[in-house]
Amino acid sequence: MASSPSSCETGTPAPAVPTTTLEVPVIMPGALTEDAAAGRTRHPVVIALALSAGTAALVSAEFIPAGVLPGMAADLSVTEGRAGLTVGATALAGALTAPTIASIVPRADRRTVLLALLGLAVLSNLVVAIAPSLAVVLLARVLLGAAIAGFWSFALPVGVQVTGRGPLVSMTVALGTSTATIVGVPVSSVLGDVIGWRAVFALVAVVTALAGVILALLLPRVPASPGAGFAMMRAALANRRLVAGVAVIMVAAFANFAAYPYIRVAIEAVDASAVAVLLLAWGLGGLAGNLLGGWGSRRLRPALVAALSLLALALVGMALTEHTAVLALAVVAWGVSFNMVPVLTQLWVATTEPTRVESAVALQVTAFQIAIMIGAVVGGAIVDARGPDSAMLLGAGSALVAVVGFAAIRVRPRTA
Repeated sequence: MASSPSSCETGTPAPAVPTTTLEVPVIMPGALTEDAAAGRTRHPVVIALALSAGTAALVSAEFIPAGVLPGMAADLSVTEGRAGLTVGATALAGALTAPTIASIVPRADRRTVLLALLGLAVLSNLVVAIAPSLAVVLLARVLLGAAIAGFWSFALPVGVQVTGRGPLVSMTVALGTSTATIVGVPVSSVLGDVIGWRAVFALVAVVTALAGVILALLLPRVPASPGAGFAMMRAALANRRLVAGVAVIMVAAFANFAAYPYIRVAIEAVDASAVAVLLLAWGLGGLAGNLLGGWGSRRLRPALVAALSLLALALVGMALTEHTAVLALAVVAWGVSFNMVPVLTQLWVATTEPTRVESAVALQVTAFQIAIMIGAVVGGAIVDARGPDSAMLLGAGSALVAVVGFAAIRVRPRTA
């Protein structure tokens, strides 16, 4: 994102707590290793980009099914709605992993953990590439969900601890996610038609392995934050404002993911010849949304309200139009609006719980993964029963609920 937020938008924060988000000492580590301390002066940008590459590889794999859904469904002899459950299975594992992984490995070197999670993702993608049935695909996608949730939860705290540059890390990790929206769906859709959906998963496995090699070469040893584990999570859950915000984040994410796995189906219903171009337009809109999220981070509440209002409008346009030009505008608006949400909500939780960011971000990841899971299941059932337009309208209604939620919650850090 463009810069670090400098203030929360309304209300007077407690005087003892700075009003910045990621420039607050968000991680409270013990002494860094010599390697980690050196990373702060040697190559913080390169380390941040390496974390971004890992994030991009993992998130790309998560949403590949949305780009290859017709071919996958036909090959596995299931409906497109059931094939969409491959996104839901990933999210289910992620929802269970995100809030617990820090407690399972409270003292483990974070570099080792991140590399292990990338290895798990490589295994998952290779199994999917040769899976004989939907059941095997779903089991493999559970492994991917654990890898994504763990990596996403640790990437920001680790990057801040190593580089000492919170805004840089936040920007690059978000950039990895936005890049994945281009690779994960549009490019996989084109490649899937040319080389087959299984080869796409094999290719992503190779890319993920390369990201792991780069991270292994660049990332120093990173000790766990003192207090990491169940105690930190319990303290974060005691923050009522944080918990309420996480609930609204879940609704906001559901608004997108009840519809997103079926974006290709929705586009084909209007203009099948425009699928590749419009999926690419969605991804490019996502990059713009990433930048807008950074720009809007100085005013978190208005920015979230605006982004989710635009998302609702875009999904209504997707559902109601029969014209390619209007569809294109709706697709781009969808890409821009939703890709503001992960950036803004990550900053929202970091601002609200500035001394327990590892747990706060884990809760944000959990909210996203639960929303992805429920959205894929509910959206798939609706698509099978009533078509993609109904899934788009469900997403629009949910986005409006999230607008009301964020409008009602002030952004204010907890003091202790």
